Amino acid sequence: MSYLVLARKWRPKRFAELVGQEHVVRALSNALDSGRVHHAYLFTGTRGVGKTTIARIFAKSLNCEQGTGADPCGVCETCQAIDAGRYIDLLEIDAASNTGVDNVRDLIDNAQYMPSRGRYKVYLIDEVHMLSKPAFNALLKTLEEPPGHVKFLFATTDPEKLLVTVLSRCLQFNLKRLDEAQIGGQITKILGAEGIAAEPGAITQLARAADGSLRDGLSLLDQAIAYTGAAAGAGTLADEAVARMLGTVDRTRIGALLEALAAGDGARLMAEIDALAEVSPDWSGVLDAMAAALHRIQLRQLVPGIAEADDALDIAPLAAALRPELVQLWYQMALGGRRDLPLAPSPRAGFEMSLLRMLAFRPVEGAGQAGGPEPSTARAPSSAGRGSAAAAARAALDADMAGPSRAAAPIQASAPERRSPAPPADLPAPRRVPAPDAAPAPVVAAAMPETGATGFPAAPAAPASTLGASLDAGGWLDLVGGLALRGPVRELAAHAAFVSWREGILRLSLPAADDHLKAPFLVSQLAQALAPTLGAEPQIRFEDAVASAGETLHARNARQRDARQAAAEQAFLADPQVQRLMQQQGARLVPDSIRPYDEG
Repeated sequence: MSYLVLARKWRPKRFAELVGQEHVVRALSNALDSGRVHHAYLFTGTRGVGKTTIARIFAKSLNCEQGTGADPCGVCETCQAIDAGRYIDLLEIDAASNTGVDNVRDLIDNAQYMPSRGRYKVYLIDEVHMLSKPAFNALLKTLEEPPGHVKFLFATTDPEKLLVTVLSRCLQFNLKRLDEAQIGGQITKILGAEGIAAEPGAITQLARAADGSLRDGLSLLDQAIAYTGAAAGAGTLADEAVARMLGTVDRTRIGALLEALAAGDGARLMAEIDALAEVSPDWSGVLDAMAAALHRIQLRQLVPGIAEADDALDIAPLAAALRPELVQLWYQMALGGRRDLPLAPSPRAGFEMSLLRMLAFRPVEGAGQAGGPEPSTARAPSSAGRGSAAAAARAALDADMAGPSRAAAPIQASAPERRSPAPPADLPAPRRVPAPDAAPAPVVAAAMPETGATGFPAAPAAPASTLGASLDAGGWLDLVGGLALRGPVRELAAHAAFVSWREGILRLSLPAADDHLKAPFLVSQLAQALAPTLGAEPQIRFEDAVASAGETLHARNARQRDARQAAAEQAFLADPQVQRLMQQQGARLVPDSIRPYDEG
């Protein structure tokens, strides 16, 4: 009994059947119809959005027996062979399992020969970023000037790992993540064609769980059909059954949790959590659903005209009952709880603590309003326990750590109204933070220093004027290494060598091979990124390679990477056990198989 999964059965065979990638289809169709077909294309994007599917349709368009064009016939022997994955002139290579330079050399040798049947020999390399650096270097010359009968189609989920020399030789197309409406529409179409009945809520859940990937959505649909026993003319894909399969919860339960939090009712909150535990939910998914609901509540409060509708959750009462700054605080707590869930003793315990944190901290009513008290306070409701002043001090520390909430309503932990013993000496006293319209107190900034990527307090940044005046080759590497740049502008900064900086003019040197990075819009983006540190946007001028130019960031990173690689290989070969295996057992080292420990 042979069964073809839905993701393969319903894979598009023509450009017109693709979902959500109109910008790529239009460009490729125009190229095919006009005959202006580039020799190398790079398709990037998350998994399951159509990268290899587009590449196969493109290969079919090039070799269709009815002629090259954007609409292959689909019935000739060539089209059918490509659809079946057995066309001799379409060579699909998985770079994840063929990473070495020897595999690429075989490809280059075979590329010299004319195609066996079609007009073009097409190389489709999937996950091309997995190729090793020597393999890329071996491919570069052929990739730049391939024979006229060869086309390269690359697909990758991680284009950031590709060498800039490879990117510059390809036409790059970034495939978009599909939205829920597009995935839901395709699932509805497929269910109709398969004759399977489904409730709208089930389709919505599957589209949401697909997370932008149509292939993931169809895989989940296959799973849901098997789980519910739905089939053509028998059974229905029910909302409740799909929710049970996915581990998601009814939106009304999310509303009940938020209502208990809004009322400050701890007993009711724990009862709702107990009810949730009976269906064994995905606790991180519940926090995601709460964050999504809080997002919609905030939209309803601040921009009511674009608030989304959701029949399962009436957000109007919650939007009226909750203060906007409290919604922001809870949203940040939901995200923080979602991030810290793997560190909790158990997923349920981590979820409970996230909600108890929401229950414990809230701004006092009237804070920041005309006639109200100057500061606002974070206090626990009566059900959370009127604890000691020590507990209140701990609350102050946690409230200070809720960074986004300080901007809307600064928080301070207050001791309960009845008398309490004095706080222990090892706990800091509660601090009073000024209202948003007042100048911030220096003690707050001193108490909560900025932290770096390692989690330790970051060193204070040098004033812009001081750094700008003393910028040299070493400082340039540190400066561009710390900029949050992406894509081609990052490559421009990494391949530019420092020459000089004076009187607002930044002189850089760029190799001739990287001249394509001098595009005015890239230079402008780099200047804007440098402005905060240098005090103003510099005038960037490029010079030919000069002896006085410093090392580039790309070269430094490569040098450090090569040093780590050499150290790793030396340490591996010096290991007594490795030496014993090689000398006594005849073991041999596979080339390019050792990686430094910090690179996984």
